[in-house]
Amino acid sequence: MTDLTLLPRPRQLRLSTERTPLHVPVQTTITAGSLPAQGYRLTISATGVEIVGADAAGVFYGRQTLTQIRRQCPDSLPVCAIEDWPDFLVRGVMLDVSRDKVPTMATLFALVDELAEWKVNHLELYMEHTFAYRNHRDVWALASPFTAAEIQQLGAYCRERFIELVPNQNSFGHMHRWLDLPRYRQLAECPDGFEWPWGGRGGTFSLNPTDPGSVELLAELYAELLPNFSSRKFNVGCDETFDLGQGRSKAECEKRGKGRVYLDFLKQVYKLTQRHGRTMHFWGDIILHHPELVAELPRDVVVLEWGYEENHPFAEHGALFAKTGIPYYVCPGTSSWCSLSGRTANCLGNLRVAALQGRQHGAVGYLNTDWGDHGHWQYLPVSYLGFAAGAALSWCHDANRDDNFIAALDLHVFHDEAGILGRLAHDLGNAYLQLNKPLGNSTGFFHLFMHGRENPVSREIPADGLRRALDCIDSVMQPLRQARSNRPDAELILAEFAQTARMIRHACRYGLRDDPQALDSDLRDLMGEHNRIWLARNRVGGLIDSARRFEIRLAEHTAAALSHR
Repeated sequence: MTDLTLLPRPRQLRLSTERTPLHVPVQTTITAGSLPAQGYRLTISATGVEIVGADAAGVFYGRQTLTQIRRQCPDSLPVCAIEDWPDFLVRGVMLDVSRDKVPTMATLFALVDELAEWKVNHLELYMEHTFAYRNHRDVWALASPFTAAEIQQLGAYCRERFIELVPNQNSFGHMHRWLDLPRYRQLAECPDGFEWPWGGRGGTFSLNPTDPGSVELLAELYAELLPNFSSRKFNVGCDETFDLGQGRSKAECEKRGKGRVYLDFLKQVYKLTQRHGRTMHFWGDIILHHPELVAELPRDVVVLEWGYEENHPFAEHGALFAKTGIPYYVCPGTSSWCSLSGRTANCLGNLRVAALQGRQHGAVGYLNTDWGDHGHWQYLPVSYLGFAAGAALSWCHDANRDDNFIAALDLHVFHDEAGILGRLAHDLGNAYLQLNKPLGNSTGFFHLFMHGRENPVSREIPADGLRRALDCIDSVMQPLRQARSNRPDAELILAEFAQTARMIRHACRYGLRDDPQALDSDLRDLMGEHNRIWLARNRVGGLIDSARRFEIRLAEHTAAALSHR
Protein backbone atom coordinates (compact mmCIF):
# COMPACT_ATOMS: atom_id res chain seq x y z
CA MET A 1 0.00 0.00 0.00
CA THR A 2 1.39 3.37 -1.01
CA ASP A 3 -1.29 5.61 0.45
CA LEU A 4 -4.33 5.81 2.69
CA THR A 5 -7.47 7.80 1.90
CA LEU A 6 -8.57 9.49 5.09
CA LEU A 7 -11.18 12.14 5.83
CA PRO A 8 -9.74 14.44 7.03
CA ARG A 9 -6.21 13.77 5.81
CA PRO A 10 -3.93 13.90 8.89
CA ARG A 11 -1.16 16.43 9.17
CA GLN A 12 1.51 13.75 9.71
CA LEU A 13 1.40 10.20 8.29
CA ARG A 14 4.28 7.73 8.02
CA LEU A 15 3.21 4.65 6.11
CA SER A 16 5.17 1.40 5.76
CA THR A 17 4.75 -1.39 3.22
CA GLU A 18 4.60 -3.89 6.08
CA ARG A 19 1.28 -5.38 7.18
CA THR A 20 -0.12 -6.63 10.46
CA PRO A 21 -3.20 -8.78 11.24
CA LEU A 22 -6.54 -7.00 11.11
CA HIS A 23 -7.64 -7.85 14.62
CA VAL A 24 -4.59 -6.96 16.68
CA PRO A 25 -5.35 -5.53 20.13
CA VAL A 26 -6.07 -1.80 20.47
CA GLN A 27 -4.67 0.08 23.46
CA THR A 28 -5.81 3.63 24.26
CA THR A 29 -4.41 6.11 26.74
CA ILE A 30 -4.85 9.78 27.53
CA THR A 31 -1.67 11.74 28.12
CA ALA A 32 -2.42 15.37 28.84
CA GLY A 33 0.06 17.78 27.31
CA SER A 34 1.49 15.25 24.90
CA LEU A 35 -0.26 16.91 21.96
CA PRO A 36 -2.41 19.98 21.31
CA ALA A 37 -6.03 19.73 22.49
CA GLN A 38 -8.08 17.07 20.66
CA GLY A 39 -4.89 15.66 19.16
CA TYR A 40 -4.00 11.99 18.92
CA ARG A 41 -1.13 9.71 18.01
CA LEU A 42 -2.12 6.47 16.23
CA THR A 43 0.52 3.76 15.85
CA ILE A 44 -0.11 0.46 14.07
CA SER A 45 2.72 -2.01 14.58
CA ALA A 46 3.24 -5.74 14.22
CA THR A 47 2.07 -6.25 17.79
CA GLY A 48 -0.98 -4.02 17.98
CA VAL A 49 -2.60 -0.61 17.72
CA GLU A 50 -1.87 2.18 20.17
CA ILE A 51 -3.90 5.40 20.35
CA VAL A 52 -2.59 8.15 22.60
CA GLY A 53 -4.90 11.13 22.98
CA ALA A 54 -4.29 14.55 24.44
CA ASP A 55 -7.77 14.15 25.94
CA ALA A 56 -10.86 11.98 25.58
CA ALA A 57 -11.78 13.70 22.31
CA GLY A 58 -8.33 12.93 20.93
CA VAL A 59 -8.75 9.24 21.68
CA PHE A 60 -12.17 9.32 20.00
CA TYR A 61 -10.71 10.92 16.86
CA GLY A 62 -7.92 8.38 16.79
CA ARG A 63 -10.53 5.63 16.82
CA GLN A 64 -12.39 7.31 13.93
CA THR A 65 -9.18 7.33 11.90
CA LEU A 66 -8.67 3.63 12.70
CA THR A 67 -12.23 2.95 11.51
CA GLN A 68 -11.43 4.60 8.18
CA ILE A 69 -8.21 2.62 7.81
CA ARG A 70 -10.06 -0.64 8.44
CA ARG A 71 -12.71 0.30 5.88
CA GLN A 72 -10.11 0.27 3.10
CA CYS A 73 -7.96 -2.52 4.51
CA PRO A 74 -10.36 -5.44 5.05
CA ASP A 75 -7.70 -8.19 5.30
CA SER A 76 -4.76 -6.66 7.17
CA LEU A 77 -3.65 -3.32 8.53
CA PRO A 78 -0.72 -1.25 7.25
CA VAL A 79 2.05 -0.54 9.68
CA CYS A 80 1.93 3.23 10.10
CA ALA A 81 2.21 6.16 12.48
CA ILE A 82 -0.12 9.17 12.49
CA GLU A 83 0.20 12.31 14.58
CA ASP A 84 -2.68 14.72 14.23
CA TRP A 85 -4.53 17.63 15.81
CA PRO A 86 -6.98 20.31 14.60
CA ASP A 87 -6.41 23.82 13.29
CA PHE A 88 -9.75 24.92 14.81
CA LEU A 89 -10.93 23.64 18.16
CA VAL A 90 -14.53 24.26 17.04
CA ARG A 91 -15.47 22.64 13.71
CA GLY A 92 -19.16 22.96 13.11
CA VAL A 93 -22.07 22.37 10.79
CA MET A 94 -25.22 24.47 10.78
CA LEU A 95 -28.21 22.80 9.17
CA ASP A 96 -31.18 24.90 8.07
CA VAL A 97 -34.34 23.33 9.51
CA SER A 98 -36.61 26.35 9.01
CA ARG A 99 -36.81 26.77 5.25
CA ASP A 100 -39.54 24.13 4.92
CA LYS A 101 -37.38 21.03 5.46
CA VAL A 102 -37.39 19.60 9.00
CA PRO A 103 -35.37 16.34 9.13
CA THR A 104 -36.61 13.24 10.91
CA MET A 105 -34.71 12.15 14.00
CA ALA A 106 -33.40 9.13 12.06
CA THR A 107 -31.94 11.49 9.44
CA LEU A 108 -30.24 13.57 12.12
CA PHE A 109 -28.84 10.57 14.01
CA ALA A 110 -27.32 9.22 10.79
CA LEU A 111 -25.84 12.63 9.94
CA VAL A 112 -24.39 12.99 13.44
CA ASP A 113 -22.65 9.62 13.06
CA GLU A 114 -21.11 10.77 9.78
CA LEU A 115 -20.03 14.17 11.09
CA ALA A 116 -18.45 12.56 14.15
CA GLU A 117 -16.37 10.23 11.96
CA TRP A 118 -15.13 13.27 10.03
CA LYS A 119 -14.17 14.94 13.36
CA VAL A 120 -16.86 17.65 13.36
CA ASN A 121 -17.64 18.62 16.96
CA HIS A 122 -20.33 21.32 16.79
CA LEU A 123 -23.87 21.12 15.36
CA GLU A 124 -26.57 23.79 15.09
CA LEU A 125 -30.11 23.51 13.78
CA TYR A 126 -31.04 26.89 12.34
CA MET A 127 -34.46 27.79 13.76
CA GLU A 128 -36.98 30.47 13.02
CA HIS A 129 -40.25 28.72 13.88
CA THR A 130 -39.52 24.99 14.12
CA PHE A 131 -39.36 24.47 17.88
CA ALA A 132 -42.64 23.55 19.56
CA TYR A 133 -42.94 26.47 21.97
CA ARG A 134 -45.81 25.77 24.35
CA ASN A 135 -47.62 29.09 23.98
CA HIS A 136 -47.05 29.58 20.25
CA ARG A 137 -48.71 26.67 18.50
CA ASP A 138 -50.09 28.96 15.80
CA VAL A 139 -46.52 29.68 14.62
CA TRP A 140 -45.36 26.07 14.24
CA ALA A 141 -48.63 24.17 13.77
CA LEU A 142 -47.89 23.18 10.15
CA ALA A 143 -44.12 22.85 10.48
CA SER A 144 -43.63 19.45 12.20
CA PRO A 145 -41.36 21.12 14.78
CA PHE A 146 -38.83 19.66 17.17
CA THR A 147 -40.11 19.01 20.67
CA ALA A 148 -38.13 19.59 23.84
CA ALA A 149 -37.79 15.83 24.32
CA GLU A 150 -36.38 15.41 20.81
CA ILE A 151 -33.80 18.14 21.34
CA GLN A 152 -32.71 16.54 24.60
CA GLN A 153 -32.45 13.13 22.92
CA LEU A 154 -30.42 14.56 20.04
CA GLY A 155 -28.15 16.42 22.44
CA ALA A 156 -27.39 13.23 24.35
CA TYR A 157 -26.67 11.39 21.10
CA CYS A 158 -24.29 14.17 20.05
CA ARG A 159 -22.45 14.24 23.39
CA GLU A 160 -21.67 10.54 23.11
CA ARG A 161 -19.90 11.37 19.85
CA PHE A 162 -18.06 14.48 21.09
CA ILE A 163 -20.38 16.84 19.24
CA GLU A 164 -21.84 19.87 20.98
CA LEU A 165 -25.46 20.55 20.01
CA VAL A 166 -25.76 24.34 20.13
CA PRO A 167 -29.11 26.18 20.40
CA ASN A 168 -30.03 28.50 17.55
CA GLN A 169 -33.02 30.85 17.41
CA ASN A 170 -33.12 33.80 15.06
CA SER A 171 -34.07 36.84 17.10
CA PHE A 172 -34.33 39.98 14.95
CA GLY A 173 -34.60 39.52 11.19
CA HIS A 174 -36.10 36.45 9.53
CA MET A 175 -39.06 36.53 11.92
CA HIS A 176 -41.75 36.62 9.23
CA ARG A 177 -43.18 33.24 10.24
CA TRP A 178 -44.14 34.93 13.48
CA LEU A 179 -44.89 38.46 12.32
CA ASP A 180 -47.18 37.42 9.47
CA LEU A 181 -49.71 36.27 12.10
CA PRO A 182 -52.10 38.88 13.56
CA ARG A 183 -51.09 37.95 17.10
CA TYR A 184 -47.50 39.15 16.58
CA ARG A 185 -47.86 41.76 13.85
CA GLN A 186 -47.69 44.68 16.30
CA LEU A 187 -44.05 43.67 16.96
CA ALA A 188 -43.06 43.97 13.31
CA GLU A 189 -40.74 46.72 12.14
CA CYS A 190 -42.80 47.00 8.96
CA PRO A 191 -46.23 45.41 9.46
CA ASP A 192 -47.35 46.59 6.02
CA GLY A 193 -44.23 45.48 4.16
CA PHE A 194 -40.93 47.05 3.09
CA GLU A 195 -38.59 47.53 0.14
CA TRP A 196 -35.85 44.94 -0.44
CA PRO A 197 -32.40 46.46 -1.03
CA TRP A 198 -32.30 44.82 -4.49
CA GLY A 199 -35.76 46.02 -5.46
CA GLY A 200 -39.26 44.71 -5.00
CA ARG A 201 -41.45 44.59 -1.95
CA GLY A 202 -41.45 42.18 0.95
CA GLY A 203 -43.89 41.51 3.76
CA THR A 204 -43.13 41.45 7.47
CA PHE A 205 -39.56 40.49 8.32
CA SER A 206 -37.82 41.95 11.39
CA LEU A 207 -38.81 42.67 14.95
CA ASN A 208 -39.19 46.33 15.91
CA PRO A 209 -36.12 46.98 18.07
CA THR A 210 -37.73 49.97 19.80
CA ASP A 211 -40.74 48.00 21.09
CA PRO A 212 -40.21 46.47 24.57
CA GLY A 213 -42.52 43.66 23.49
CA SER A 214 -39.84 42.36 21.13
CA VAL A 215 -37.47 41.70 24.01
CA GLU A 216 -40.30 40.26 26.10
CA LEU A 217 -41.10 37.76 23.36
CA LEU A 218 -37.46 36.70 23.06
CA ALA A 219 -37.14 36.36 26.84
CA GLU A 220 -40.06 33.93 26.84
CA LEU A 221 -38.65 31.90 23.94
CA TYR A 222 -35.17 31.65 25.43
CA ALA A 223 -36.53 30.58 28.82
CA GLU A 224 -38.25 27.62 27.19
CA LEU A 225 -35.66 26.69 24.55
CA LEU A 226 -32.32 26.94 26.32
CA PRO A 227 -32.84 24.48 29.22
CA ASN A 228 -33.02 21.67 26.65
CA PHE A 229 -29.36 22.18 25.68
CA SER A 230 -26.26 21.39 27.71
CA SER A 231 -24.17 23.72 25.53
CA ARG A 232 -23.32 27.12 26.98
CA LYS A 233 -23.21 28.64 23.51
CA PHE A 234 -26.27 30.24 21.87
CA ASN A 235 -26.63 31.54 18.31
CA VAL A 236 -29.20 34.34 18.38
CA GLY A 237 -28.96 35.10 14.65
CA CYS A 238 -29.77 38.82 14.19
CA ASP A 239 -28.68 38.86 10.54
CA GLU A 240 -30.07 40.54 7.43
CA THR A 241 -32.28 43.14 9.11
CA PHE A 242 -33.12 44.58 5.70
CA ASP A 243 -36.17 46.51 6.85
CA LEU A 244 -34.57 48.19 9.87
CA GLY A 245 -35.34 51.92 9.79
CA GLN A 246 -38.06 51.60 7.15
CA GLY A 247 -40.93 51.33 9.62
CA ARG A 248 -41.56 51.83 13.29
CA SER A 249 -37.92 52.50 14.19
CA LYS A 250 -37.45 55.01 11.37
CA ALA A 251 -37.45 58.11 13.59
CA GLU A 252 -35.04 56.55 16.06
CA CYS A 253 -32.72 55.40 13.26
CA GLU A 254 -32.72 58.88 11.75
CA LYS A 255 -31.99 60.38 15.15
CA ARG A 256 -29.27 58.01 16.39
CA GLY A 257 -28.20 56.09 13.30
CA LYS A 258 -29.28 52.68 12.10
CA GLY A 259 -26.10 51.01 13.38
CA ARG A 260 -26.61 52.38 16.88
CA VAL A 261 -30.22 51.21 17.00
CA TYR A 262 -29.12 47.76 15.86
CA LEU A 263 -26.32 47.57 18.43
CA ASP A 264 -28.55 48.69 21.29
CA PHE A 265 -31.05 45.96 20.51
CA LEU A 266 -28.23 43.43 20.19
CA LYS A 267 -27.06 44.41 23.67
CA GLN A 268 -30.54 43.76 25.04
CA VAL A 269 -30.44 40.31 23.48
CA TYR A 270 -26.98 39.87 25.02
CA LYS A 271 -28.41 40.58 28.47
CA LEU A 272 -31.02 37.88 27.95
CA THR A 273 -28.35 35.34 27.04
CA GLN A 274 -26.31 36.37 30.08
CA ARG A 275 -29.35 35.69 32.24
CA HIS A 276 -29.14 32.06 31.10
CA GLY A 277 -25.38 31.81 31.47
CA ARG A 278 -24.77 31.49 27.71
CA THR A 279 -22.15 32.90 25.38
CA MET A 280 -23.95 34.84 22.66
CA HIS A 281 -23.08 34.05 19.05
CA PHE A 282 -24.53 36.25 16.32
CA TRP A 283 -24.15 36.76 12.58
CA GLY A 284 -21.74 39.61 11.83
CA ASP A 285 -23.10 41.01 8.57
CA ILE A 286 -24.94 44.01 10.05
CA ILE A 287 -22.27 45.11 12.51
CA LEU A 288 -19.73 44.98 9.66
CA HIS A 289 -21.72 47.72 7.93
CA HIS A 290 -20.80 49.86 10.95
CA PRO A 291 -17.18 48.91 11.70
CA GLU A 292 -16.80 51.88 14.05
CA LEU A 293 -19.17 50.08 16.43
CA VAL A 294 -17.35 46.72 16.53
CA ALA A 295 -15.19 47.85 19.43
CA GLU A 296 -18.35 48.49 21.49
CA LEU A 297 -19.44 44.86 21.37
CA PRO A 298 -19.29 42.98 24.68
CA ARG A 299 -15.92 41.24 24.84
CA ASP A 300 -17.38 37.79 25.46
CA VAL A 301 -19.63 37.53 22.41
CA VAL A 302 -18.65 35.51 19.34
CA VAL A 303 -19.20 37.07 15.91
CA LEU A 304 -20.15 34.70 13.10
CA GLU A 305 -18.41 36.01 9.99
CA TRP A 306 -20.35 34.49 7.10
CA GLY A 307 -19.73 34.63 3.38
CA TYR A 308 -20.52 32.09 0.68
CA GLU A 309 -18.46 33.04 -2.36
CA GLU A 310 -14.89 31.94 -2.99
CA ASN A 311 -13.79 35.60 -3.09
CA HIS A 312 -15.47 36.58 0.20
CA PRO A 313 -13.21 38.99 2.17
CA PHE A 314 -12.56 36.71 5.15
CA ALA A 315 -9.09 38.26 5.44
CA GLU A 316 -10.33 41.85 5.65
CA HIS A 317 -13.10 41.10 8.11
CA GLY A 318 -10.91 38.78 10.16
CA ALA A 319 -8.31 41.49 10.49
CA LEU A 320 -10.94 43.85 11.92
CA PHE A 321 -12.05 41.36 14.56
CA ALA A 322 -8.46 40.49 15.40
CA LYS A 323 -7.62 44.19 15.82
CA THR A 324 -10.51 44.77 18.22
CA GLY A 325 -10.00 41.50 20.10
CA ILE A 326 -13.53 40.21 19.42
CA PRO A 327 -13.60 36.40 19.07
CA TYR A 328 -15.12 35.17 15.85
CA TYR A 329 -15.87 32.13 13.70
CA VAL A 330 -15.45 31.91 9.94
CA CYS A 331 -18.71 30.68 8.42
CA PRO A 332 -18.51 29.48 4.81
CA GLY A 333 -21.10 27.16 3.24
CA THR A 334 -21.77 24.07 1.20
CA SER A 335 -23.02 26.19 -1.77
CA SER A 336 -25.92 23.75 -2.17
CA TRP A 337 -28.90 26.05 -1.63
CA CYS A 338 -30.43 27.97 -4.55
CA SER A 339 -28.48 25.65 -6.85
CA LEU A 340 -30.47 22.37 -7.14
CA SER A 341 -27.28 20.41 -7.90
CA GLY A 342 -24.59 22.29 -5.97
CA ARG A 343 -21.72 24.59 -6.94
CA THR A 344 -18.65 22.42 -6.45
CA ALA A 345 -16.00 24.87 -7.66
CA ASN A 346 -17.34 27.72 -5.56
CA CYS A 347 -17.95 25.43 -2.57
CA LEU A 348 -14.36 24.22 -2.41
CA GLY A 349 -12.97 27.71 -3.01
CA ASN A 350 -15.16 29.20 -0.31
CA LEU A 351 -14.35 26.49 2.24
CA ARG A 352 -10.62 26.74 1.56
CA VAL A 353 -10.33 30.51 1.86
CA ALA A 354 -12.36 30.47 5.08
CA ALA A 355 -10.02 27.91 6.63
CA LEU A 356 -6.86 29.69 5.48
CA GLN A 357 -7.88 33.21 6.47
CA GLY A 358 -9.62 32.11 9.62
CA ARG A 359 -6.48 30.40 10.82
CA GLN A 360 -4.26 33.33 9.85
CA HIS A 361 -6.42 35.89 11.67
CA GLY A 362 -7.13 33.89 14.80
CA ALA A 363 -10.73 32.74 14.28
CA VAL A 364 -11.72 30.54 17.21
CA GLY A 365 -14.12 28.38 15.19
CA TYR A 366 -15.24 27.26 11.74
CA LEU A 367 -18.98 26.88 11.13
CA ASN A 368 -19.95 25.32 7.78
CA THR A 369 -23.50 26.34 6.85
CA ASP A 370 -26.09 24.49 4.77
CA TRP A 371 -29.10 26.67 4.00
CA GLY A 372 -32.47 25.92 2.39
CA ASP A 373 -33.61 29.23 0.91
CA HIS A 374 -36.75 29.29 -1.24
CA GLY A 375 -38.04 25.83 -0.43
CA HIS A 376 -34.95 23.72 0.30
CA TRP A 377 -34.94 22.02 -3.08
CA GLN A 378 -31.48 20.46 -2.87
CA TYR A 379 -31.45 16.90 -1.56
CA LEU A 380 -29.14 15.85 1.26
CA PRO A 381 -26.49 14.07 -0.89
CA VAL A 382 -25.92 17.32 -2.80
CA SER A 383 -24.54 18.76 0.45
CA TYR A 384 -22.27 15.85 1.32
CA LEU A 385 -19.28 17.14 -0.64
CA GLY A 386 -19.48 20.45 1.23
CA PHE A 387 -19.89 18.75 4.61
CA ALA A 388 -16.91 16.46 4.01
CA ALA A 389 -14.64 19.14 2.55
CA GLY A 390 -15.52 21.57 5.34
CA ALA A 391 -14.73 18.93 7.95
CA ALA A 392 -11.36 18.22 6.36
CA LEU A 393 -10.32 21.83 5.80
CA SER A 394 -11.32 22.95 9.28
CA TRP A 395 -9.34 20.07 10.79
CA CYS A 396 -6.13 20.80 8.89
CA HIS A 397 -6.09 23.21 5.95
CA ASP A 398 -2.54 22.45 4.83
CA ALA A 399 -3.05 18.68 4.64
CA ASN A 400 -6.36 18.96 2.80
CA ARG A 401 -6.18 22.13 0.69
CA ASP A 402 -5.31 20.39 -2.60
CA ASP A 403 -7.81 17.54 -2.29
CA ASN A 404 -10.81 17.30 -4.62
CA PHE A 405 -12.30 14.82 -2.08
CA ILE A 406 -13.62 12.45 -4.76
CA ALA A 407 -11.86 9.36 -3.40
CA ALA A 408 -12.80 10.29 0.17
CA LEU A 409 -16.43 10.72 -0.85
CA ASP A 410 -16.52 7.27 -2.44
CA LEU A 411 -14.85 5.57 0.50
CA HIS A 412 -16.06 7.39 3.60
CA VAL A 413 -19.29 9.10 2.54
CA PHE A 414 -21.07 7.08 -0.14
CA HIS A 415 -19.30 3.78 0.67
CA ASP A 416 -19.28 3.07 -3.05
CA GLU A 417 -17.08 0.12 -4.00
CA ALA A 418 -17.39 1.02 -7.69
CA GLY A 419 -16.03 4.54 -7.20
CA ILE A 420 -18.91 6.21 -9.04
CA LEU A 421 -20.78 8.46 -6.64
CA GLY A 422 -17.89 10.62 -5.48
CA ARG A 423 -17.06 11.70 -9.02
CA LEU A 424 -20.75 12.04 -9.88
CA ALA A 425 -21.46 14.32 -6.91
CA HIS A 426 -18.38 16.43 -7.69
CA ASP A 427 -19.07 16.79 -11.41
CA LEU A 428 -22.84 17.22 -11.22
CA GLY A 429 -22.12 20.05 -8.81
CA ASN A 430 -20.00 21.68 -11.52
CA ALA A 431 -22.59 21.44 -14.30
CA TYR A 432 -23.63 25.02 -13.53
CA LEU A 433 -20.32 26.23 -14.98
CA GLN A 434 -21.49 25.15 -18.45
CA LEU A 435 -24.15 27.88 -18.40
CA ASN A 436 -21.49 30.60 -18.64
CA LYS A 437 -23.61 32.74 -16.31
CA PRO A 438 -21.74 33.48 -13.05
CA LEU A 439 -24.18 34.17 -10.23
CA GLY A 440 -23.72 34.85 -6.53
CA ASN A 441 -25.23 32.36 -4.12
CA SER A 442 -27.26 30.55 -6.81
CA THR A 443 -27.19 28.94 -10.25
CA GLY A 444 -28.99 29.52 -13.52
CA PHE A 445 -30.65 26.12 -13.07
CA PHE A 446 -32.31 27.39 -9.92
CA HIS A 447 -33.46 30.67 -11.44
CA LEU A 448 -35.06 28.91 -14.40
CA PHE A 449 -36.74 26.35 -12.18
CA MET A 450 -37.79 28.74 -9.44
CA HIS A 451 -38.50 32.02 -11.23
CA GLY A 452 -39.26 31.00 -14.81
CA ARG A 453 -37.54 31.90 -18.04
CA GLU A 454 -38.85 35.48 -18.07
CA ASN A 455 -36.92 36.29 -14.92
CA PRO A 456 -34.18 38.86 -15.75
CA VAL A 457 -31.45 36.42 -14.70
CA SER A 458 -32.97 33.53 -16.65
CA ARG A 459 -33.26 35.61 -19.82
CA GLU A 460 -29.51 36.24 -19.80
CA ILE A 461 -28.53 32.56 -19.85
CA PRO A 462 -27.26 31.80 -23.38
CA ALA A 463 -28.88 28.96 -25.32
CA ASP A 464 -25.52 27.38 -26.10
CA GLY A 465 -24.81 27.27 -22.37
CA LEU A 466 -28.06 25.39 -21.78
CA ARG A 467 -27.15 22.88 -24.50
CA ARG A 468 -23.67 22.38 -23.07
CA ALA A 469 -25.19 21.82 -19.64
CA LEU A 470 -27.56 19.15 -21.03
CA ASP A 471 -24.62 17.29 -22.59
CA CYS A 472 -22.66 17.59 -19.35
CA ILE A 473 -25.52 16.29 -17.21
CA ASP A 474 -26.05 13.28 -19.49
CA SER A 475 -22.34 12.45 -19.40
CA VAL A 476 -22.06 12.78 -15.62
CA MET A 477 -25.16 10.69 -14.91
CA GLN A 478 -24.45 7.88 -17.36
CA PRO A 479 -22.66 5.60 -14.82
CA LEU A 480 -25.13 6.18 -11.93
CA ARG A 481 -26.55 2.65 -11.90
CA GLN A 482 -23.06 1.15 -11.83
CA ALA A 483 -22.58 2.49 -8.29
CA ARG A 484 -22.25 -0.16 -5.56
CA SER A 485 -22.91 1.66 -2.31
CA ASN A 486 -23.40 -0.47 0.79
CA ARG A 487 -25.12 2.28 2.75
CA PRO A 488 -28.59 1.47 4.14
CA ASP A 489 -29.97 4.40 2.13
CA ALA A 490 -28.10 3.56 -1.08
CA GLU A 491 -31.19 3.29 -3.27
CA LEU A 492 -32.50 6.57 -1.90
CA ILE A 493 -29.21 8.31 -2.72
CA LEU A 494 -29.39 7.03 -6.29
CA ALA A 495 -32.97 8.32 -6.53
CA GLU A 496 -31.95 11.69 -5.10
CA PHE A 497 -29.17 12.15 -7.63
CA ALA A 498 -31.41 10.98 -10.47
CA GLN A 499 -34.10 13.45 -9.40
CA THR A 500 -31.54 16.25 -9.13
CA ALA A 501 -30.31 15.57 -12.66
CA ARG A 502 -33.88 15.51 -13.99
CA MET A 503 -34.63 18.84 -12.33
CA ILE A 504 -31.66 20.64 -13.83
CA ARG A 505 -32.31 18.99 -17.21
CA HIS A 506 -35.88 20.24 -16.99
CA ALA A 507 -34.58 23.74 -16.22
CA CYS A 508 -32.41 23.63 -19.35
CA ARG A 509 -35.21 22.32 -21.55
CA TYR A 510 -37.54 24.98 -20.17
CA GLY A 511 -34.98 27.66 -20.98
CA LEU A 512 -34.66 26.28 -24.50
CA ARG A 513 -38.46 26.37 -24.90
CA ASP A 514 -38.89 22.66 -25.38
CA ASP A 515 -42.34 21.23 -26.21
CA PRO A 516 -44.75 22.68 -23.59
CA GLN A 517 -46.78 19.50 -23.28
CA ALA A 518 -43.67 17.42 -22.70
CA LEU A 519 -42.44 19.91 -20.11
CA ASP A 520 -45.83 19.82 -18.39
CA SER A 521 -45.75 16.01 -18.15
CA ASP A 522 -42.14 16.02 -16.97
CA LEU A 523 -42.84 18.55 -14.23
CA ARG A 524 -45.78 16.52 -12.93
CA ASP A 525 -43.51 13.50 -12.59
CA LEU A 526 -40.84 15.60 -10.89
CA MET A 527 -43.34 16.95 -8.39
CA GLY A 528 -44.51 13.47 -7.41
CA GLU A 529 -40.95 12.24 -6.96
CA HIS A 530 -40.03 15.37 -4.98
CA ASN A 531 -42.80 14.57 -2.51
CA ARG A 532 -41.70 10.93 -2.19
CA ILE A 533 -38.04 11.75 -1.66
CA TRP A 534 -38.85 14.54 0.79
CA LEU A 535 -40.74 12.18 3.08
CA ALA A 536 -37.94 9.61 3.04
CA ARG A 537 -35.70 11.88 5.15
CA ASN A 538 -37.91 14.69 6.41
CA ARG A 539 -41.14 15.42 8.23
CA VAL A 540 -44.27 16.31 6.36
CA GLY A 541 -44.35 19.88 7.72
CA GLY A 542 -43.06 22.32 5.14
CA LEU A 543 -43.61 20.00 2.19
CA ILE A 544 -46.76 21.87 1.19
CA ASP A 545 -44.85 25.17 1.04
CA SER A 546 -42.00 23.64 -0.94
CA ALA A 547 -44.31 21.83 -3.36
CA ARG A 548 -46.31 25.01 -3.90
CA ARG A 549 -43.39 26.34 -5.90
CA PHE A 550 -43.70 23.32 -8.17
CA GLU A 551 -47.37 24.12 -8.55
CA ILE A 552 -46.58 27.67 -9.70
CA ARG A 553 -44.27 26.30 -12.40
CA LEU A 554 -46.83 23.66 -13.27
CA ALA A 555 -49.52 26.30 -13.78
CA GLU A 556 -47.20 28.16 -16.17
CA HIS A 557 -46.42 24.98 -18.10
CA THR A 558 -50.08 24.04 -18.30
CA ALA A 559 -51.00 27.46 -19.64
CA ALA A 560 -48.20 27.25 -22.20
CA ALA A 561 -49.28 23.76 -23.24
CA LEU A 562 -52.88 24.87 -23.73
CA SER A 563 -51.85 27.88 -25.81
CA HIS A 564 -49.53 25.65 -27.84
CA ARG A 565 -52.48 23.49 -28.87
